[in-house]
Amino acid sequence: MTTEQIESTSELAVAAAAAAATVLPSAETLTAAGAQPGTEHVTAAFAGAAIADLEPAGLGRVAVLVAEDLVAALAASPLGGLDLAAATQPAIDAAATALGATAGAARAVELSLVVADLGPFTAVPLLGTGFAAAVLISDSALATTGVAAPAAAPAASFPATTPIAEARATIGAVATAPRGIEMLHGVDMEVTVELGRTRMTVRELLALSPGTVLELDRAAGSPADLLVNGRLIARGEVVVLDEDYGLRVTEIVDEAAAS
Repeated sequence: MTTEQIESTSELAVAAAAAAATVLPSAETLTAAGAQPGTEHVTAAFAGAAIADLEPAGLGRVAVLVAEDLVAALAASPLGGLDLAAATQPAIDAAATALGATAGAARAVELSLVVADLGPFTAVPLLGTGFAAAVLISDSALATTGVAAPAAAPAASFPATTPIAEARATIGAVATAPRGIEMLHGVDMEVTVELGRTRMTVRELLALSPGTVLELDRAAGSPADLLVNGRLIARGEVVVLDEDYGLRVTEIVDEAAAS
Protein backbone atom coordinates (compact mmCIF):
# COMPACT_ATOMS: atom_id res chain seq x y z
CA MET A 1 0.00 0.00 0.00
CA THR A 2 1.43 3.40 -0.96
CA THR A 3 1.84 6.36 1.39
CA GLU A 4 -1.04 8.12 -0.35
CA GLN A 5 -3.30 5.10 0.14
CA ILE A 6 -2.37 4.84 3.82
CA GLU A 7 -3.15 8.53 4.32
CA SER A 8 -6.45 8.14 2.47
CA THR A 9 -7.61 5.17 4.53
CA SER A 10 -6.52 6.89 7.75
CA GLU A 11 -8.56 9.96 6.84
CA LEU A 12 -11.51 7.74 5.96
CA ALA A 13 -11.28 5.99 9.33
CA VAL A 14 -11.28 9.34 11.14
CA ALA A 15 -14.23 10.54 9.05
CA ALA A 16 -16.19 7.39 9.90
CA ALA A 17 -15.38 7.78 13.60
CA ALA A 18 -16.38 11.45 13.49
CA ALA A 19 -19.75 10.46 12.03
CA ALA A 20 -20.20 7.91 14.82
CA ALA A 21 -19.26 10.50 17.45
CA THR A 22 -22.20 12.74 16.51
CA VAL A 23 -24.77 10.11 17.52
CA LEU A 24 -23.00 8.10 20.21
CA PRO A 25 -24.68 8.64 23.61
CA SER A 26 -22.57 11.18 25.49
CA ALA A 27 -22.98 14.10 27.87
CA GLU A 28 -20.45 16.12 25.86
CA THR A 29 -19.27 16.68 22.33
CA LEU A 30 -16.87 13.97 21.18
CA THR A 31 -13.98 14.51 18.77
CA ALA A 32 -12.37 11.83 16.60
CA ALA A 33 -8.60 11.77 17.16
CA GLY A 34 -6.06 10.40 14.70
CA ALA A 35 -6.31 6.89 13.29
CA GLN A 36 -3.95 4.32 14.80
CA PRO A 37 -3.03 0.73 13.91
CA GLY A 38 -5.11 -1.57 16.10
CA THR A 39 -3.43 -3.76 18.70
CA GLU A 40 -4.54 -6.34 21.24
CA HIS A 41 -4.23 -3.68 23.96
CA VAL A 42 -6.90 -1.42 22.49
CA THR A 43 -9.66 -2.67 24.81
CA ALA A 44 -7.78 -1.94 28.05
CA ALA A 45 -9.31 1.51 28.51
CA PHE A 46 -12.93 0.46 28.00
CA ALA A 47 -15.79 -1.31 29.75
CA GLY A 48 -18.10 -2.40 26.92
CA ALA A 49 -18.12 -3.21 23.20
CA ALA A 50 -20.58 -3.65 20.35
CA ILE A 51 -19.77 -4.89 16.85
CA ALA A 52 -21.60 -5.26 13.53
CA ASP A 53 -20.88 -6.79 10.14
CA LEU A 54 -20.65 -4.47 7.17
CA GLU A 55 -22.55 -5.15 3.98
CA PRO A 56 -21.92 -6.17 1.23
CA ALA A 57 -20.98 -9.43 2.95
CA GLY A 58 -17.28 -9.93 3.54
CA LEU A 59 -16.47 -6.24 3.62
CA GLY A 60 -15.41 -6.31 7.26
CA ARG A 61 -16.73 -5.12 10.59
CA VAL A 62 -17.09 -1.99 12.69
CA ALA A 63 -16.94 -1.98 16.49
CA VAL A 64 -17.54 0.72 19.08
CA LEU A 65 -15.83 0.58 22.47
CA VAL A 66 -17.30 2.63 25.31
CA ALA A 67 -16.12 3.67 28.73
CA GLU A 68 -17.51 2.68 32.12
CA ASP A 69 -19.71 5.78 32.47
CA LEU A 70 -21.93 4.83 29.52
CA VAL A 71 -22.12 1.18 30.56
CA ALA A 72 -23.14 2.28 34.06
CA ALA A 73 -25.70 4.78 32.76
CA LEU A 74 -27.34 2.11 30.60
CA ALA A 75 -27.47 -0.34 33.51
CA ALA A 76 -28.90 2.24 35.92
CA SER A 77 -31.50 3.71 33.57
CA PRO A 78 -34.83 4.43 35.30
CA LEU A 79 -36.45 2.58 32.40
CA GLY A 80 -34.58 -0.57 33.31
CA GLY A 81 -31.29 -1.92 32.02
CA LEU A 82 -30.78 -0.80 28.42
CA ASP A 83 -28.95 -2.80 25.76
CA LEU A 84 -25.50 -1.55 24.76
CA ALA A 85 -25.88 -2.85 21.21
CA ALA A 86 -29.13 -0.92 20.70
CA ALA A 87 -27.62 2.23 22.22
CA THR A 88 -24.60 2.13 19.91
CA GLN A 89 -26.38 0.98 16.73
CA PRO A 90 -26.88 4.56 15.41
CA ALA A 91 -23.16 5.25 15.85
CA ILE A 92 -22.23 2.05 14.02
CA ASP A 93 -24.72 2.88 11.26
CA ALA A 94 -23.23 6.36 10.89
CA ALA A 95 -19.69 4.97 10.64
CA ALA A 96 -20.81 2.43 8.03
CA THR A 97 -22.50 5.13 5.95
CA ALA A 98 -19.30 7.21 5.99
CA LEU A 99 -17.50 4.13 4.67
CA GLY A 100 -20.00 3.76 1.84
CA ALA A 101 -21.42 0.59 3.36
CA THR A 102 -24.36 -0.63 5.45
CA ALA A 103 -24.13 -2.06 8.95
CA GLY A 104 -26.00 -5.12 10.09
CA ALA A 105 -27.54 -5.49 13.54
CA ALA A 106 -25.09 -4.59 16.29
CA ARG A 107 -24.39 -7.12 19.03
CA ALA A 108 -22.71 -6.65 22.38
CA VAL A 109 -19.53 -8.72 22.73
CA GLU A 110 -16.95 -9.42 25.38
CA LEU A 111 -14.02 -7.01 25.18
CA SER A 112 -11.65 -9.95 24.96
CA LEU A 113 -13.30 -11.10 21.71
CA VAL A 114 -13.36 -7.82 19.78
CA VAL A 115 -9.84 -7.95 18.37
CA ALA A 116 -10.25 -11.51 17.10
CA ASP A 117 -13.64 -10.69 15.55
CA LEU A 118 -12.25 -7.72 13.60
CA GLY A 119 -9.06 -9.18 12.19
CA PRO A 120 -6.46 -6.50 11.31
CA PHE A 121 -8.06 -3.16 12.13
CA THR A 122 -7.61 0.57 12.58
CA ALA A 123 -8.64 2.35 15.78
CA VAL A 124 -9.82 5.93 16.21
CA PRO A 125 -10.24 7.30 19.78
CA LEU A 126 -13.20 9.55 20.55
CA LEU A 127 -12.29 12.27 23.02
CA GLY A 128 -14.36 14.67 25.08
CA THR A 129 -13.18 16.08 28.36
CA GLY A 130 -11.75 12.63 28.83
CA PHE A 131 -11.23 9.40 26.92
CA ALA A 132 -14.81 8.41 26.07
CA ALA A 133 -14.91 5.78 23.33
CA ALA A 134 -13.22 4.39 20.23
CA VAL A 135 -14.29 3.23 16.79
CA LEU A 136 -12.55 0.15 15.36
CA ILE A 137 -12.74 -0.60 11.64
CA SER A 138 -11.52 -3.70 9.84
CA ASP A 139 -8.64 -2.83 7.53
CA SER A 140 -10.37 -4.82 4.79
CA ALA A 141 -13.26 -2.34 4.86
CA LEU A 142 -10.91 0.63 4.66
CA ALA A 143 -8.94 -0.93 1.81
CA THR A 144 -12.11 -1.57 -0.18
CA THR A 145 -13.79 1.78 0.36
CA GLY A 146 -10.74 3.98 0.92
CA VAL A 147 -10.46 4.98 -2.74
CA ALA A 148 -13.23 7.56 -2.26
CA ALA A 149 -12.35 11.00 -0.92
CA PRO A 150 -13.43 11.13 2.75
CA ALA A 151 -15.16 14.04 4.40
CA ALA A 152 -13.01 16.44 6.38
CA ALA A 153 -12.31 15.08 9.86
CA PRO A 154 -11.90 17.03 13.12
CA ALA A 155 -8.37 17.62 14.29
CA ALA A 156 -6.92 15.00 16.63
CA SER A 157 -6.96 15.85 20.33
CA PHE A 158 -3.67 14.04 20.88
CA PRO A 159 -0.94 12.83 18.49
CA ALA A 160 -2.15 10.13 16.14
CA THR A 161 0.97 8.10 16.94
CA THR A 162 0.04 7.78 20.61
CA PRO A 163 -1.16 4.20 21.26
CA ILE A 164 -4.65 4.03 22.72
CA ALA A 165 -3.44 2.20 25.82
CA GLU A 166 -1.07 5.14 26.52
CA ALA A 167 -3.73 7.72 25.75
CA ARG A 168 -5.65 6.67 28.83
CA ALA A 169 -2.69 7.65 31.00
CA THR A 170 -2.15 10.83 28.99
CA ILE A 171 -5.58 12.19 29.82
CA GLY A 172 -6.03 10.40 33.14
CA ALA A 173 -5.38 13.60 35.06
CA VAL A 174 -8.11 15.47 33.18
CA ALA A 175 -11.34 15.80 35.16
CA THR A 176 -14.16 14.02 33.40
CA ALA A 177 -17.45 15.88 33.01
CA PRO A 178 -20.27 14.56 35.24
CA ARG A 179 -22.41 12.06 33.36
CA GLY A 180 -25.70 10.36 34.10
CA ILE A 181 -29.12 10.05 32.54
CA GLU A 182 -28.30 12.95 30.17
CA MET A 183 -25.97 10.58 28.33
CA LEU A 184 -28.99 8.55 27.26
CA HIS A 185 -31.12 11.40 25.91
CA GLY A 186 -30.43 10.41 22.30
CA VAL A 187 -30.91 6.66 22.71
CA ASP A 188 -33.77 5.22 20.65
CA MET A 189 -36.32 3.27 22.67
CA GLU A 190 -39.01 0.82 21.57
CA VAL A 191 -42.38 2.17 22.76
CA THR A 192 -45.43 -0.10 22.73
CA VAL A 193 -49.09 0.60 23.52
CA GLU A 194 -50.88 -2.46 24.88
CA LEU A 195 -54.66 -2.72 24.93
CA GLY A 196 -54.74 -5.96 26.89
CA ARG A 197 -53.59 -9.57 27.07
CA THR A 198 -54.99 -13.07 27.02
CA ARG A 199 -53.71 -16.63 27.33
CA MET A 200 -54.39 -19.34 24.77
CA THR A 201 -53.50 -22.97 24.32
CA VAL A 202 -51.54 -24.12 21.29
CA ARG A 203 -54.74 -25.73 19.99
CA GLU A 204 -56.56 -22.38 20.18
CA LEU A 205 -53.71 -20.56 18.46
CA LEU A 206 -53.66 -23.05 15.61
CA ALA A 207 -57.41 -22.60 15.21
CA LEU A 208 -57.12 -18.83 14.61
CA SER A 209 -58.60 -17.62 11.32
CA PRO A 210 -59.72 -14.30 9.82
CA GLY A 211 -62.73 -13.07 11.75
CA THR A 212 -61.75 -14.68 15.07
CA VAL A 213 -62.41 -12.37 18.04
CA LEU A 214 -60.10 -12.57 21.05
CA GLU A 215 -61.32 -11.50 24.45
CA LEU A 216 -58.69 -9.52 26.33
CA ASP A 217 -58.22 -9.18 30.08
CA ARG A 218 -59.33 -5.53 30.08
CA ALA A 219 -62.78 -3.98 30.09
CA ALA A 220 -63.87 -1.67 27.27
CA GLY A 221 -62.91 1.92 28.06
CA SER A 222 -60.05 0.94 30.36
CA PRO A 223 -56.76 2.80 29.84
CA ALA A 224 -54.11 1.27 27.62
CA ASP A 225 -50.58 0.60 28.89
CA LEU A 226 -47.53 2.42 27.58
CA LEU A 227 -44.45 0.19 27.72
CA VAL A 228 -40.84 1.12 26.98
CA ASN A 229 -38.65 -1.89 26.21
CA GLY A 230 -41.32 -4.00 27.88
CA ARG A 231 -41.45 -1.90 31.06
CA LEU A 232 -44.73 -0.22 32.07
CA ILE A 233 -44.21 3.53 32.53
CA ALA A 234 -47.61 5.14 31.84
CA ARG A 235 -51.28 4.61 30.99
CA GLY A 236 -53.60 6.56 28.76
CA GLU A 237 -56.55 6.62 26.41
CA VAL A 238 -56.37 5.69 22.73
CA VAL A 239 -57.14 8.55 20.35
CA VAL A 240 -57.15 9.05 16.58
CA LEU A 241 -54.76 11.60 15.06
CA ASP A 242 -55.03 12.23 11.33
CA GLU A 243 -56.30 8.69 10.72
CA ASP A 244 -53.54 7.21 12.89
CA TYR A 245 -53.89 5.85 16.40
CA GLY A 246 -52.29 7.75 19.27
CA LEU A 247 -52.22 7.64 23.05
CA ARG A 248 -53.15 10.51 25.36
CA VAL A 249 -51.22 9.90 28.56
CA THR A 250 -53.39 10.15 31.66
CA GLU A 251 -51.17 8.53 34.30
CA ILE A 252 -47.44 8.11 34.92
CA VAL A 253 -46.81 4.82 36.68
CA ASP A 254 -44.29 4.91 39.53
CA GLU A 255 -41.66 2.22 39.91
CA ALA A 256 -43.45 0.39 42.71
CA ALA A 257 -46.71 0.16 40.76
CA ALA A 258 -44.94 -0.92 37.59
CA SER A 259 -43.28 -3.84 39.33
